[in-house]
Amino acid sequence: MTRYESNATVKSGYYFNPITMSIVPVSRDGERLPNEKGTWFAIPWVAALALTPILGALFLMFLPMIGFVLFAQAAGVKVAGLFRGGAGELVVPGYAPGMAHLTGKEASGEKKEGEVKTAPELEKLQKEIEEKRK
Repeated sequence: MTRYESNATVKSGYYFNPITMSIVPVSRDGERLPNEKGTWFAIPWVAALALTPILGALFLMFLPMIGFVLFAQAAGVKVAGLFRGGAGELVVPGYAPGMAHLTGKEASGEKKEGEVKTAPELEKLQKEIEEKRK
């Protein structure tokens, strides 16, 4: 088989590129091959006739596979993004550099865990409810 580079002038005939899996007919002598990646091979017309349905069948079989592969890649990127944040927030949630957490003093004006502070309006409303229940 004769080998040709891309964009070379060739005689008329059929040329096959195994990298792009394409067959190109050249109708007149002196025309150029497409400027694609890979090398081209001159093939007889019988081989071109036999290869065309085989390449079409390969395309039909692998086209759905390409969709599944792209979907799996997109899902993998999303899942990997969940783990990209690191364990910093799992170990020390709400960490702010410069804050003193272990001083032994109680924080002033902050509510303790489980404690609910009530406003004066809520206390008045609670008293009114208790009076009406009686």
